[in-house]
Amino acid sequence: MTYYTKVLQPDERVRYVGKLHWTIYRNSIMLGLLTVIVACFALSLSEHQRPVALVAAAILAILAILFFLGSWFVRVSTEIVVTDKRIIHKVGWIARRTEEINITKVETVDVAQGIVGRIFDFGTVLIKGIGGSWEPLRRVASPLQLRNAIVVG
Repeated sequence: MTYYTKVLQPDERVRYVGKLHWTIYRNSIMLGLLTVIVACFALSLSEHQRPVALVAAAILAILAILFFLGSWFVRVSTEIVVTDKRIIHKVGWIARRTEEINITKVETVDVAQGIVGRIFDFGTVLIKGIGGSWEPLRRVASPLQLRNAIVVG
């Protein structure tokens, strides 16, 4: 059961559920590609050198898996929810950190997207409320949809 379903008020309606973009896996993807390159390179080496390159490829594969699992855990344990009354942001599973702000207290919603972010539709969203702002929400998938769900309120 997701966190936001536990904290919804009886008369509160969910407008938008955001998530982190798949590019959060970029480090594990790069390590996986490097693993394949090193493994292919190992095939061209002599029988004496091949085991060293294969050990290096195995170490890179283990690192790629560890980075993937870490990124996956961050992605599935992060919730960004816009309701008709508030915005809820939750990070973590065992050690949890949550932020909530009433929709009526939001002053501005800033979206930053670089060229790659525009191409793959991800970016950073900064929600500024009366009296302060949140920590930027980085690598959010479809940041303009998130902004529109907040601003339309």
